[in-house]
Amino acid sequence: MSVNYKSIAQKLKFEGRAFINGKYVNAIDGKKFETINPATGEKLCTVAKCNKKDVDLAVKVSRKAFNSGVWSRSSPEHRKEILLKFAELLRKHGNENSVLECVDTGKLILDCINEVANDAPMHFQWYGELIDKVFGKVGPTEPSITSLIVKEPIGVVAGIVPWNFPLMMAVWKMAPALAAGCSVIIKPAEDTPLTAIRVAKIAQEAGIPDGVLNVLPGYGDVGEALGRHKDVDAVSFTGSTEVGGYFLKYSSESNLKPVALEMGGKSPFIVLEDAKINDDLIDNAINSAFWNGGQNCSANMRQIVHEKVKDEFLDKVSKKVKSLKVGDPLNLKSNMGSMISKNHLMIVNNYIQKGIDEGAKLLLGGVSEIKQKGFYAKPTLFDGLKENMTIAQEEIFGPVLGVLTVKSDKDALKVASNSKYGLHASVFTQDIDRAFHLAKSLPCGTVSVNTFSEGDIKTPFGGYKQSGSLSRDQGTEALNSFLQTKTIWISHS
Repeated sequence: MSVNYKSIAQKLKFEGRAFINGKYVNAIDGKKFETINPATGEKLCTVAKCNKKDVDLAVKVSRKAFNSGVWSRSSPEHRKEILLKFAELLRKHGNENSVLECVDTGKLILDCINEVANDAPMHFQWYGELIDKVFGKVGPTEPSITSLIVKEPIGVVAGIVPWNFPLMMAVWKMAPALAAGCSVIIKPAEDTPLTAIRVAKIAQEAGIPDGVLNVLPGYGDVGEALGRHKDVDAVSFTGSTEVGGYFLKYSSESNLKPVALEMGGKSPFIVLEDAKINDDLIDNAINSAFWNGGQNCSANMRQIVHEKVKDEFLDKVSKKVKSLKVGDPLNLKSNMGSMISKNHLMIVNNYIQKGIDEGAKLLLGGVSEIKQKGFYAKPTLFDGLKENMTIAQEEIFGPVLGVLTVKSDKDALKVASNSKYGLHASVFTQDIDRAFHLAKSLPCGTVSVNTFSEGDIKTPFGGYKQSGSLSRDQGTEALNSFLQTKTIWISHS
């Protein structure tokens, strides 16, 4: 039976208060801000504008919950049972949560269904099932010594998440941190706070004890207060490289808490001369650049194509771009929704104009009109990019695909590596030796071959260079980010 998403949207009830110690509460100072539907420009609701006072309260209750052991020292089987229940409830509320995400972000409803109704509960299920499969070690010693190497939850964790995948990025922090036994404070982006706020209540319904999961909406001062707080044991941040650098500064000026960073990207999409320029490759090229309106840190907007196949590639890509339908994200026929805000649309427009000014050849799209009723960008296609142009170096975070022409594999690797970022790359070739050579040579955290993919929950996600830190989201690596290692050395007769 088909689902009427627009009908669900009309019946939504919005909750904008913070979630602290198991209750929805206003900010201590009573301040609020508005969140809007970027697809229409209309106000959705007012949201609690938390500040340092609210951070102090949330950290206090998080620490109390952690020290009590109600979650941190509960059995793995108990935490597993609760997280599996959490996954079940998220599936039950999947359609409603997905529509809420859609109207708060301007993302396509089918993308929201995939991320919010499917992937989010699957993450809690996967980490729930992983909890009782984490083993310590016994070190080899002489008979009078026993050495135990054990894992313990790191403590109070702050998750600072972006607006482009609001719930999924929150879940990437919450699921492994809760599985590890930590208390978690989520600071959602001010543009998209609503799904994290709602899901906190569902977590309580599943059995997460009060104080173990808290959500603090607000602006950058909330993130800074969490980053500087001396009773926060770790920060996991997803967002821009610039802001990620601030969290390292906050840590160095407070308690030297570990900071996990997943930041920006300028990911290449490499098409070698032997690649088949078929529908599958073109679909991947389009998806890699225009998925989520290009508002994706791993978006492949630098498309590096060998000169022998460039004309065929560009012809097919152009036809596909022309067919993209931009519009109402609740309409199943739309291929792209809105930008997140009027300000962000202006930023994307400025990059497009910069590309024109620097000599790139505009083939399709271009600067979009700024309207109050919905912030929609035009899918834009450039040819003739040079590797040091602004739009070939800086993260646009909008629907802008640029093609750079190369003459060899060596040139492709050189151009692809010419970036301060190192998050993701896609490589298309029929030669397995070429594929492995580039996959091993590209300085980035994920390389997909003959597809555009970030992997799945079982594979770690993160970047090299200014795209990230040594920590990773997803996989068993994410769980390890929230565990610390203890050696217990016992002397006995």
